[in-house]
Amino acid sequence: MNHVEIHTDGACKGNPGPGGWGVVLQSGAVRRELFGGEAETTNNRMELTAVIESLRALKRPCRVSLYLDSEYVRKGITEWIHGWKAKGWRTASKQPVKNADLWQVLDGLVHSGPHQIEWHWVKGHAGNAGNERADALANLGVDQARAQRV
Repeated sequence: MNHVEIHTDGACKGNPGPGGWGVVLQSGAVRRELFGGEAETTNNRMELTAVIESLRALKRPCRVSLYLDSEYVRKGITEWIHGWKAKGWRTASKQPVKNADLWQVLDGLVHSGPHQIEWHWVKGHAGNAGNERADALANLGVDQARAQRV
């Protein structure tokens, strides 16, 4: 099974506002970068989208080391999601789970998909090269989304 190191990040200018997501995938000497954006979104939706798009980009089963600066995404997919599903996509306070559409997509990719994923939180804007590049790509996605709004 190939090993892939993935760094993801999301960005939003205004929350909600124009947002972007960025991904760096590295497997051996092969490196791939992805980014995109939406005209009206939130930071959390872009963080989720970055992880979703990174996993969608993998063409065969992989051992994945996934680095992200979003505790919302990391804890959501490794801890909270089991309770949300058991409660019909409701929180402990019986409120609908925010971003349930994206959580359901991510759940399918992670828990029903072919990849073995290790989740690693990194501090954002702290000099981690992969995170800094993913952040720069996410900001390119914001720029792209802004350009499409005009």
